[in-house]
Amino acid sequence: MELQDLLGAQAGDDGQPKKESPLKDLKVDLDFYAESIKEIAVEIMAEGLSAYPIFIAHQHEVSMGELILDKNELGTEWSIHASTLEEFVERGIIKEERKTHFIKQYKKPEDFMCVFVIVPEGANFVFYPYKTG
Repeated sequence: MELQDLLGAQAGDDGQPKKESPLKDLKVDLDFYAESIKEIAVEIMAEGLSAYPIFIAHQHEVSMGELILDKNELGTEWSIHASTLEEFVERGIIKEERKTHFIKQYKKPEDFMCVFVIVPEGANFVFYPYKTG
């Protein structure tokens, strides 16, 4: 799933003026955080912790992974935790029988961050490209 798909999924057709999606802020924050997230992804892989780093983006409290970017400290809208495919399987978020499917969908971690985005309506995986240049 792409971030735009998630943004589109937030649009309301009930005639009410749409309020700004918090996901627009997420795009800004991910661009701001990209360098740090990429460094941590490389570290997770280099240390042999996982070939599949996953970053959890949230605006509340999450008891998974390790807090790496705190919105309160950084004056941003979203906090980021670092985790791994292995932790997601261990916690039952990704079922063991879906692990192979997830790995096939996983995009090259040198080019994309895998972000598990948690919003009040639910959560989903997004592969967000690192800015180049």
